[in-house]
Amino acid sequence: MTDPTDSRSAFGATSDAIPQRSNDEILRLRKQLLNPTLSVAYQQPLKMVRGEGVWLYDQHGQAYMDMVNNVCHVGHCHPRVVRSGQAQMAQLNTNTRYLHDNIVEYALRLTATLPEPLSVVFLTNSGTEANDLALRLAHAHTQAQGVIVVDHAYHGHSPSMIELSPYKFNGKGGAGQRPHIGVVAMPDTYRGIFPDTPDAGRLYGQLLPSAMASLRQRHIATAAFYCESLLGCGGQIVLPEGYLAEAYAAVRAAGGVCLADEVQVGFGRAGEHFWAFECQGVVPDIVTMGKPIGNGHPMGAVVTTPEIAASFVSGMEYFNTFAGNPVSCAIALAVLDVIADEQLQENARRVGDFLIAGLRQLQQQYDGIGDVRGRGLFIGVELMQGRTPDPQKAKAVVEAMKARHVLLSTEGPDDNVLKIKPPMVFSRANAEEFLDKLDQVLHGS
Repeated sequence: MTDPTDSRSAFGATSDAIPQRSNDEILRLRKQLLNPTLSVAYQQPLKMVRGEGVWLYDQHGQAYMDMVNNVCHVGHCHPRVVRSGQAQMAQLNTNTRYLHDNIVEYALRLTATLPEPLSVVFLTNSGTEANDLALRLAHAHTQAQGVIVVDHAYHGHSPSMIELSPYKFNGKGGAGQRPHIGVVAMPDTYRGIFPDTPDAGRLYGQLLPSAMASLRQRHIATAAFYCESLLGCGGQIVLPEGYLAEAYAAVRAAGGVCLADEVQVGFGRAGEHFWAFECQGVVPDIVTMGKPIGNGHPMGAVVTTPEIAASFVSGMEYFNTFAGNPVSCAIALAVLDVIADEQLQENARRVGDFLIAGLRQLQQQYDGIGDVRGRGLFIGVELMQGRTPDPQKAKAVVEAMKARHVLLSTEGPDDNVLKIKPPMVFSRANAEEFLDKLDQVLHGS
């Protein structure tokens, strides 16, 4: 009989002595044992073993500046967040059938950051779960099935969210657009259908009525409009002024509800505002959250109005085994504390403005930079040859920056946009180092 105090598992390994394998061996085992559709970053993959603040460290102790991790929102392994999770895990972790202070305290603190009437919280385990649950809320409230989405959007990996994500259903292996989905053009003022147009927000918003009319021709009423408050997979696009106001008015006139997907961009990343939808001067009917909410801990949330929440009360209970557990809520509370106490929203505004200004200076020096855009610490740099997207250049820049120990990635329909969304503790000194190294790379290319 196995001694329960023995740290060795039934298979002979110890829980605290995981074998340290070479990169090649890990890659071989991944191919053999893991999801075969799962890719790795970079031509020569990195093995990361430690994180701190804006830095990731490989097995050799080499530090890499993380410019793409909007999950570890307040910095990798923030001590305050780690301590909160450890302390609660050592005391209790269980489901929400029992009363506990953490979940109600978190609901109070979270809703205090949002405008009225967004005041009812549903907790989940991820952004995908949040967007999936939000769809159920929209269906229940409107008794309709149609959904309008923005082209190249990504809202999650569940079956229902793949149907709402042109990034997936129109991409490799995708099954195409379903009849109950309407797609409107990305409100891209650089390369979109209304480029360099002062009234672009209103013009892009006016595309929604025709999309909803197409659904009605198929006898499908509109339940919801899903839109990221800043477009991520679309290429780090900032919505033009007035876009959401125009779009929301059209959707509500048709009986639908308006959802702001803040999974990537919430919790102060936009700098000027805590929630990126506030940059548009609107109040959505539903807000979804994920990624930064737990600083890497798997957690998500939906916040909606009492009216929509009441429509969900049908006799069928919504219970989620892990969502809202005391550990998750303790961690999420610590994240809110750190954002406030370290003034990270203001840091995002100040450092983001400096970074965008520096990138625009590089844009004046190098013809290959077609556009620089962003809010706070959510920034895109579009690489072009004239007016033609240059994904090869973008990929080469990413690899060259990795060689200089800076981690970047690419995004956008043509995969030519450098995406910049570092942890919120990213400093001006970090920005100066990044700009200097990017200048070196662009000068040498």
